[in-house]
Amino acid sequence: MHLNRYLKALLAIVAFGAWLSAPVQAQDTYPSKPLKVVVPFPAGGATDILTRAITEKLAVKLGQSVVIENKPGAGANIGAAYVAKAAPDGYTLLMGSIGSHSIAVSYYKDPGYHFKKDLTAISTAGTLSNIVVVGNELPVKNLTELVALAKKDPGKLTCGSSGTGGLIHLTCEMFKVAAGVDILHIPYKGTSLLMPDLISGRVTMALDTLPPYLPMLKDGKVRALAITTAKRSALLPDLPTVAESGYPGFESVASYGFFAPTGTPPAIIARLNRDINTVLADPELKAKLVQQAIEIEGSTPDALAAFVDGEIAKWAAVIKASNIQRE
Repeated sequence: MHLNRYLKALLAIVAFGAWLSAPVQAQDTYPSKPLKVVVPFPAGGATDILTRAITEKLAVKLGQSVVIENKPGAGANIGAAYVAKAAPDGYTLLMGSIGSHSIAVSYYKDPGYHFKKDLTAISTAGTLSNIVVVGNELPVKNLTELVALAKKDPGKLTCGSSGTGGLIHLTCEMFKVAAGVDILHIPYKGTSLLMPDLISGRVTMALDTLPPYLPMLKDGKVRALAITTAKRSALLPDLPTVAESGYPGFESVASYGFFAPTGTPPAIIARLNRDINTVLADPELKAKLVQQAIEIEGSTPDALAAFVDGEIAKWAAVIKASNIQRE
């Protein structure tokens, strides 16, 4: 009888130990199935190109396929909200556009998720340069002449963007505040619709991402006046920065990073961070993407989280200074 009680107690201890170790074993075997990375923009754009290039090599590192799912719309909020509400098991990730999502915190009354509360940082992925670009019909050769023209005719010049509430729109607003000029914002449903109007002169200027304009610049269809990064681009070494052109501290880049739903186990975040950073250090991948004006670089989760905090504060200040009403 005593022996039976002893055996039952022993079996209970063994069962309890197995229950405790189950989550650890699950994490040790991660990943055991394909991963999904959500891109909150259409296929074929810079974010999509960046994500596919990275995840192709990440799949090899993880030993599992990585599926890309494009969920565009609502200023990238649809895709971000989808991931924020996904199971926190490491199998659904977001390639977040840090600028756009940081803007969403202050710009939208209800974007459908909270960037800081609902998503956990994994690693930065890369940055994409923005340029100040004008049509050839505009009689200016540099940023100083553009600002002078804008001050001469307040409200006459126009700044096109790929949509209201996005990074391009807010970069235009930040420039208007920095330069003290009155320029009318004209939103389009994407760069592909903006570009013909810029070339024809129906819209004056844009502060848009560099890659779509590289062929146009090469063919002389548009003219770049400055780049919004902290340092000059290796692709356009003669193009000055906005900061160099008289506006110290001005910087706006399309930054990207990997995020997971909050609650994802730390061991899985650590595994993803390690493997993503290994992939991002690949010289072949760096060389491939830099030709498209994309510079890749990894980070720790804490460094990405701190960067997000800084971006949220920066764009909140721009929204306030521009008197932009929340949507």
